[in-house]
Amino acid sequence: MGTSIPGSVIAERAAVPALPLARWFTLVARHWPGAIGLAIVAVMAVCAVFAPSLAPHDPYSQDIAARLRPPVWAPTGTAEHLLGTDHVGRDYLSRIVYGARISLAVGVLAVACSGVLGVGVGLLSGFYGGLVDRGLTFLTNLTLTLPFMLLAIAMIALMCSGFMNMILVLGVTGWPIYARVVRAEVLSLREREFVIAGTALGGSPARILASHILPNLANLIVVLASVEVARMIIVESFLSYLGLGVPPPAPSWGGMLSEGQLYVLTKWWLATFPGLAILATVLGVNLIGDALRDVLDPTLKTAAPG
Repeated sequence: MGTSIPGSVIAERAAVPALPLARWFTLVARHWPGAIGLAIVAVMAVCAVFAPSLAPHDPYSQDIAARLRPPVWAPTGTAEHLLGTDHVGRDYLSRIVYGARISLAVGVLAVACSGVLGVGVGLLSGFYGGLVDRGLTFLTNLTLTLPFMLLAIAMIALMCSGFMNMILVLGVTGWPIYARVVRAEVLSLREREFVIAGTALGGSPARILASHILPNLANLIVVLASVEVARMIIVESFLSYLGLGVPPPAPSWGGMLSEGQLYVLTKWWLATFPGLAILATVLGVNLIGDALRDVLDPTLKTAAPG
């Protein structure tokens, strides 16, 4: 005996539609904090992509005769080195520009890695339930009980520092937050009528997950990922500061902070400029994340006056 499924029930899966990427940017730009965040991140992204064209000098080129020169506006500064030079005479502006490549790349790629892993675990755990849910939830909780930073340091110490190892370590240690959030949402979505209707019509679990559940999680995942990018940039800078990140002479902002700490009282620019670069980038990403949350969270829209 067949079961008739109303067309309105099948259409319900679009109740929380995932917005196209261009639409996300348009909505974020309408909020002035989001517009500021987009502008900051856009500047950093341009620096990262076009670093060879924008950097006035080779960031690895040393000139001992020009070491520790102050910025151009200082009495002894020169126009040749706008932000001064470091302890071995490397142009600081060039190293700041190239440092954007490492910070943004590590932040984005680490979030992509942890996001894919965490979302996959959350989907399976929330959709199948039972032993699968208990096993994956136990694994997630076990990972969360370990201090994130301590786990990352231990893994890097075992694998050795490096760009790819940094991305892998941050990706492997950062997935539980996605798993917890996605699992909770899937537990709610799997009881919705459009999912039940899709199952009744003979849809396979893979098809239900890909066509009905995952699109309704897209907005949530994007907001969460935007927040995680900022966190990953901070973690990468901290690990590089400890000497566990991208090894020198690569121009990492955290590594530059570490090198500048010896001169912090006398050569202030060595620690100030990479610190400002980290601050600006993280601030920009967080402003974008807040704007995305305000735009995409339907509960906030409902609570908003007018």
